[in-house]
Amino acid sequence: MSQKANILNCHVDKLTMDETIKLIDKSIQNKSKLQHVVVNAAKLVNMQSDIELHNSVVSCDIINADGQAVVWASKILGDPLPERVAGIDIMENLVVLAYQKNYKIFFLGAKEKIVKAVVDKYSRIYSSDIIAGYRNGYFKKTEERDVAKHIASSGADILFVAITSPKKENFLSQNSDLLARVSFTMGVGGSFDVVSGFTKRAPVWMQKVGLEWFYRFAQEPKRMWKRYLRTNTLFIWYVLKAKFGS
Repeated sequence: MSQKANILNCHVDKLTMDETIKLIDKSIQNKSKLQHVVVNAAKLVNMQSDIELHNSVVSCDIINADGQAVVWASKILGDPLPERVAGIDIMENLVVLAYQKNYKIFFLGAKEKIVKAVVDKYSRIYSSDIIAGYRNGYFKKTEERDVAKHIASSGADILFVAITSPKKENFLSQNSDLLARVSFTMGVGGSFDVVSGFTKRAPVWMQKVGLEWFYRFAQEPKRMWKRYLRTNTLFIWYVLKAKFGS
């Protein structure tokens, strides 16, 4: 596999987008199992105190840097990553790949109207043949095993899970045995909201300068201000502590 950068006790793969997609494609072709996760500043901060989340993340086969802040941190810490590999961009690339190579995708997460809008959009743009199935993300902990069994029986090669962290990471980790028949699994956070058009993604220039979080905050300030104030501040503190010592 690839070389890895140690960012706050999380080993992030030094992969470009193209390299990541090629590894995933190879795994699907070989019918082997590949579990994927992306990390941003907030997730890395939460991993410092949430042991279950930490273990779910570090047990994954590929860990990409979803946030530009993680790429900057890697350079500050002297272990640079080549580029940002955002989860939503991986998902979009894999949908195209599925269309080109006849792979099937299961979409799990978000509200019913949102996940259905995603499936309808991709069916219209590409083909309904890439759809193995879909389900909203509202189910009880006691229902998780049944949800995983349903996905496994769908014939999916790829599973996208659009549920909030840490639930999606823990779901994939704790049900990896049942999902073994699905070659590639990954959490995609709020990507379904963006693809369906219910929320907007930041302009490219904001993504490049690391302000995508601010664009999201501007759309939902009441819900997001505490999260970003806390995690962004702590992320800076943890990086500086790792750089210069306690």
